[in-house]
Amino acid sequence: MSRFSALTALLLSLPLLAIAQSPLYGQCGGNGWTGPKTCVSGATCTVINDWYWQCLPGNGPTSSSPTSTPTTTTTTGGPQPTVPAAGNPYTGYEIYLSPYYAAEAQAAAAQISDATQKAKALKVAQIPTFTWFDVIAKTSTLGDYLAEASALGKSSGKKYLVQIVVYDLPDRDCAALASNGEFSIANNGLNNYKGYIDQLVAQIKKYPDVRVVAVIEPDSLANLVTNLNVSKCANAQTAYKAGVTYALQQLNSVGVYMYLDAGHAGWLGWPANLNPAAQLFSQLYRDAGSPQYVRGLATNVANYNALSASSPDPVTQGNPNYDELHYINALAPALQSGGFPAHFIVDQGRSGVQNIRQQWGDWCNVKGAGFGQRPTLSTGSSLIDAIVWIKPGGECDGTTNTSSPRYDSHCGLSDATPNAPEAGQWFQAYFETLVRNASPPL
Repeated sequence: MSRFSALTALLLSLPLLAIAQSPLYGQCGGNGWTGPKTCVSGATCTVINDWYWQCLPGNGPTSSSPTSTPTTTTTTGGPQPTVPAAGNPYTGYEIYLSPYYAAEAQAAAAQISDATQKAKALKVAQIPTFTWFDVIAKTSTLGDYLAEASALGKSSGKKYLVQIVVYDLPDRDCAALASNGEFSIANNGLNNYKGYIDQLVAQIKKYPDVRVVAVIEPDSLANLVTNLNVSKCANAQTAYKAGVTYALQQLNSVGVYMYLDAGHAGWLGWPANLNPAAQLFSQLYRDAGSPQYVRGLATNVANYNALSASSPDPVTQGNPNYDELHYINALAPALQSGGFPAHFIVDQGRSGVQNIRQQWGDWCNVKGAGFGQRPTLSTGSSLIDAIVWIKPGGECDGTTNTSSPRYDSHCGLSDATPNAPEAGQWFQAYFETLVRNASPPL
């Protein structure tokens, strides 16, 4: 068993309430953090950003003083695939369970006193989710995941697939504040972003036996369709396009199956937005040289829309595309006419409860949400490759602290859950809500 496997197994076997230190991949510091500030043996507290320090695998001493993550060097691995497999990239593959999210869910379950709810929460640790690479410091951990997936494949005779989110564009989240990124266009941001992509590619290149599926830059391209009236988005337009083009080209070179983020039905699903969105996706695809491993689009990332609603939510009034299936069916012909591959994956991680928003654009820790349909390839639509969980349920959307530089007014709305920490930090109360309201039940 590898050191990484042993650490993960140990973590999942311990009674976490008794752990005074943060577990592997748990939070160990950051602005406003009041939990454990040291890590279990074999992990080192590492600065991810000002608000989030994380226990990452490493042989350094356990300490409340964070260290910097070493940069990744490119290593030439085995031969990379040159032609994508025909059909759905998920078919025939086991989806790797993120030990990072499993550890979060295990730790959260340990804090639940009700035995029934605890048992339900523990089930969440066994549901595959995407892992977000939202800062360059995390790129080295992708190698740990890929190594573990490779070892699992060799020992079991099965083929493994790792799901990731590429999310670090300069001036990221240009129309909001809660998830502002680490790179600034004015401070060499585009070149820094290319370095981030290069580090992901270097890790993936080492493990050609593991298939990687990536969602590319949530919110970025959708902002270029609808929010160019926001000066930050207008100023970011050139860098966004150049960064995404570079990501598509480089990830294509190591056989990563890619789905560009396409917002959701309440964003780009309005009839007036469909053709401009399709034109943007198609143009970027062509500008990148029509990469063979671009499979299609991801929708509803970190949102709450139903795949197929039994009846329209009142807040969707005026939009005939009132759920993700209607949106996909409306968008696909425009994509096909532009030469873009019209295949989709749909996030249903927090879509278990409908009719809970006061406005369709409310996105921040919406009250009353529940975990939704489990990941599956039985989607009921030839356009949809998979139902997936992209947003890790329980990781916060944004803080309610109005004095925070990352405070976004959406997180202070009456349908947003109060007492929320910074974006990306664990939000225990919200996780418990998602568990309690899950539909189908956990």
